[in-house]
Amino acid sequence: MAASTHNALNEMARAHRLPEVAVISGPMMGFRHRARLAIRGRIGSPKLGLFEEGSHRVVHIPNCLVHHSLINQVANVVRRALAETRVSCYSDKAHLGLARYLQVVVERSSQTAQVVMVVNAATPEPLTDCFELIRERLGTALHSLWFNSNTEPANTILGPVFRHLHGPASVVEHFGEAAIHYPPGAFGQNNLEMAERMIGHVRGLVPSGATVAEFYAGVGAIGLSVLSRVAEIRMNEIGAQSLTGLELGISRLDPLARSKVSVIPGAAGGAHAAVTSANVVIADPPRKGLDPELTEYLTRHPPERFVYVSCGIESLHADTVQLTSLGTLRLAGLTAFNFLPFTDHVETVAVFERA
Repeated sequence: MAASTHNALNEMARAHRLPEVAVISGPMMGFRHRARLAIRGRIGSPKLGLFEEGSHRVVHIPNCLVHHSLINQVANVVRRALAETRVSCYSDKAHLGLARYLQVVVERSSQTAQVVMVVNAATPEPLTDCFELIRERLGTALHSLWFNSNTEPANTILGPVFRHLHGPASVVEHFGEAAIHYPPGAFGQNNLEMAERMIGHVRGLVPSGATVAEFYAGVGAIGLSVLSRVAEIRMNEIGAQSLTGLELGISRLDPLARSKVSVIPGAAGGAHAAVTSANVVIADPPRKGLDPELTEYLTRHPPERFVYVSCGIESLHADTVQLTSLGTLRLAGLTAFNFLPFTDHVETVAVFERA
């Protein structure tokens, strides 16, 4: 974690009379179990990697040290398959070419890879031969193979349409006792060891027998992992793929555990009634922070404890100012988790208590 990020967190801690922020770190190499790589270049000579800052020029990274080794293996297999089948690579300027992005997710228990090819086409047929080569050459290392259609001239990586070509419908990870299902379009953390440690930390903040409301629940990595401790949990999520993964996870629960869960689809700001009678509220919003309507509701109707998992320092600071503005909530704890070594990115667990 960059010193500037740590300094910003410590400044926030001092402003709320808290001790210096503890930073929890993990492996420095091979920690990424999830990656999205841009595909650009010429027919017969594709490049797979990351964009240079401020451009659409791809830096080819065949042996990235922070990737799980299987991600590098998949990228090299895909590159050779694209070259041998003469599949064209996408051009941002011309909005032409087929292969746009590659997404790879490694399932820890099986050590296999969920592979998604993002294509500038409505159907997978133009890449049929390429997909067959990928499937054949990855063999038992392949978890599942997916086609994703993205035909819009925009910077969004994944399009709305997935086609399932081979293998299971979701990658399954375990956090605590919970089995968490990740369809290919659902958000997931790339550093799973740190995610497991952070989720364990959050689980320890939920009192036994609590009634919990969780916003931005995703596929349920946090919420389903605390299920054995709680009397009831209401889980809010808006993303279609994440809701699919959440429903898969809930469907595998035993009847007693399943009876504790209710799902409230839609925007967090419109679901704030889930807070009613909840002892604990958990939120893990995107980088922009909490929906303003939810922040307003929590400020005026404070729960006993609000656990805020933040991936953006600026939005965390702004939301903290609002949450504590009426004196109904106070910031009681900050813990940082260094998910992406060598960068200024950090996941912060902020704990607010009713004042």
